[in-house]
Amino acid sequence: MPSSQAVESVTVANLRDLGGIPLPDGGRVRPGTVFRSGQLDRLDLAGEPAFAALRLRTVVDLRTEYERTARPDRMPGGAHLLVADVMADSAGSGAASRLGAAMADPALANRTFDGRRAQQALMDDYRAFVTSASARAAYKQLLTAVARPEGGPLLFHCTAGKDRTGWGATLILLLLGADTRTVEAEYLSVAPAVKAAFAPVIEAFIRAGGNPEIAEAILTVRPAYLAAALDTMTDLWGDAESYARAGLGLKDETLDALRARLIA
Repeated sequence: MPSSQAVESVTVANLRDLGGIPLPDGGRVRPGTVFRSGQLDRLDLAGEPAFAALRLRTVVDLRTEYERTARPDRMPGGAHLLVADVMADSAGSGAASRLGAAMADPALANRTFDGRRAQQALMDDYRAFVTSASARAAYKQLLTAVARPEGGPLLFHCTAGKDRTGWGATLILLLLGADTRTVEAEYLSVAPAVKAAFAPVIEAFIRAGGNPEIAEAILTVRPAYLAAALDTMTDLWGDAESYARAGLGLKDETLDALRARLIA
C-alpha cells in the first residue's frame, strides 16, 4: 500500500511528503503541498538543500509549551509559525509528557510503567487527541491552515512526528476520502524513521536500566494506538466528515478548499 514519501534530511527526523498517496476515483494527494515531520530544533538550512527546496511558507507546531521552550523550532526563512498545542489540556498528565520525563529517568519509568501500562497510556492520549478541547482546537487550526492556498507549502510536526502528527495526517487523508487501509499504511510507514531517530535514546535508556518494553511502547507506532483514536471518533461522531463539522467546527467551505487544494 503506497504511503507518504520520505524526504532526505540530516537534521529533521521523519520528514515526509503526503503527496502521491492514492485516493478514490484515481485521485492522489497533490505532491509538494503538505509535509509532516519531527521537531525542527536541529534544522540546518545551510546543509539541507532538500529541505530548502520545499519552500515552506507555514509550519504548524503541535507540541506543548514545555516542548517548544526546551527545543524551539529553527524556522525556515520566510515561513510563518502557527502554534497548535494538542495537549494543552493535559500537559501535566498526558502520557506524552509523562513518558518523555520517564525516559530521562529509567528508575522512575520502571516504577511507574511496564510495557503494558505504557501502551495503555499512549492509547489514552490517542483518545484525547479526538475528544479534548485543546486537541480539537489544534486540529481545527491545522486543517484550516492546510486548506488556505495562500499559506503555501505547509509542514506540521510534533516531537517525534508519529503520534500527534500521525493523527493529523490521518484526519487529512480521511477527509480527502482515503480508506482505513490507506490511513493505517501511512501511519505505520514512519516506523523505520522513528526507530532510527531515537535509537540513541532507547540505547541510553536500556543501558541505564530501563525496561526495553517501556521504550518500545513509547517510541513506536502501533495499530492499537491509531485504532484507539479511530474507534473513539467513530463511536462519538460516526465518521471523519461528521467529526470535522460537529467535533471541530469546520465549515463546508473549509472542507471544500482542503479537497480542492490537496486532491490532484
